[in-house]
Formats: sequence, C-alpha cells, structure tokens
Amino acid sequence: VQLQASGGGLVQTGGSLRLSCAAQGRTFSSYNMGWFRQAPGEEREFVAVISSSGGGSMYADSVKGRFTISRDNAKNTMYLQMNSLKSEDTAVYYCASQRFRGVPVRNRNLYDYWGQGTLVTVSS
Repeated sequence: VQLQASGGGLVQTGGSLRLSCAAQGRTFSSYNMGWFRQAPGEEREFVAVISSSGGGSMYADSVKGRFTISRDNAKNTMYLQMNSLKSEDTAVYYCASQRFRGVPVRNRNLYDYWGQGTLVTVSS
C-alpha cells in the first residue's frame, strides 16, 4: 500500500491550504482514512478521520470548525481543507489508513499504512 501526501507549503496566518493523499494498492473505499500531524519536538497527533464511505468524520478540538476532511473514492484520494490557519498548525502532516474496518478511531497506533508527510508552515 502506498500513500502519497501533497499540498503542503508556506502560508500566512489566516490563510488556507488543501492537502491531498493519493492511495494505491489497497481497496481505498473499504478503509477509514486519517490525517495526523507532527510539530518539531512533539508527538504525532490526531487531526481528523473520515469513514470509508465518507459519511462520517471526527476532528481534533484544535482544528474543529477550521479544517474539513473529505474523500473521493472514485479517485482513491483523501483531502484536508485547512482554513484560518494559525502558527500552531505548523507541522508535517501525514495521511494514514486505518488498520481495521469499522468505527473510525483517533489512536495513531491503529493505523498501519502512512504517507511520507507534507510540511505545512504558517507564518505570522
């Protein structure tokens, strides 16, 4: 299974970015997919997860109302629309595929395939 994250970059505070995660090698539409992020010196943390059908999602409190996760199963691609970006959103963002089918989860240890990460830098 290969996950390829893209779309990161440098943006000013209050700006927007859209991240993409393209998947190959697994039945994409059968698995819940998540976004995580890791800032320098910090642990990797949950950002958002979307169910296999796209009908359900969960967000970390820190991004709720600003970020939107979505997916296009026909294109084997997941997205993260990030609006009203803050300096504390600066991190490497990773996409991941949940290990098992069923309820979407926040625990990163329950994800088995990871993309390489894309850097988001928010400057003031």
